[in-house]
This record gives sequence, structure tokens and C-alpha cells, in this order.
Amino acid sequence: MTEDDITQHLIDTLGGGHFEVADDNTFFFHGADNKFPFATIVTKDSEFDSASNLNRPGVFRLNVGVGKETFRALFGDAEPSGIDYTAFDRLMPHPVYAKMYWVGVINPSAATFEAVKPLLAEARNLLASRDKI
Repeated sequence: MTEDDITQHLIDTLGGGHFEVADDNTFFFHGADNKFPFATIVTKDSEFDSASNLNRPGVFRLNVGVGKETFRALFGDAEPSGIDYTAFDRLMPHPVYAKMYWVGVINPSAATFEAVKPLLAEARNLLASRDKI
């Protein structure tokens, strides 16, 4: 899967939202405001997030903000430890935002992206439901 493939999937299937590109990173929002993205595609390291070594050529990480129950079902209750945040095609807790129930995957394959699709839908629906409150 490429960044463009993932972006197109989100455009095609999660209507009612939009995306913005800033500094070569893509932020996906569920509605008209830009309060908080439900997913991002990050293409390079930053001063606060360099655990995935995204500065490698052709490397990107898809990040998704899921619910607490989903996060715990995937990774348990324990603080993440011993994770290789540079590994390709492996769903893992986000290296910085795991405490906020974000997950990530570097350069997902088509098969892994299929497993991530329900997480993307959940993330968008979570934000949409919070805005209705």
C-alpha cells in the first residue's frame, strides 16, 4: 500500500471528512473543522517523534486514534515495552500517543491495511460522535 492508496481509500469510504497536507504529513478529519484528526500519515521524524526512523527513503507510518476498548483488545493494559517501532507492516501502539489510544503501522501491506480499515472507521466514528455531544 502507498500513501496515495490509503488516502484514496479514506476519500472513497469515509465520506463527510477531508484531509490536509502539512509539511509532507497528511491529517484526516471527519468534518469541516480541524480540531483533531482521526488518522494521520507521517513521513518523517520530528523532534518529539523519531522512534520509527521515518527519515528512511519511502517510509511512512499510518496512525489511527482508536477507542480504549479496541486498543486494550489489541495490546492489553500494560504499558508498551520492547516494541521495535521501526518494523514494517506491523500494527503497534503509537510510539508517542499510545496513552491516548493511538496505533500505527509503518508501510502496511494490503493484507495489514485490510485489518486496519475497521480501525479507521472506528476512529472517524469516535470523533464524529464526540462532536455531537
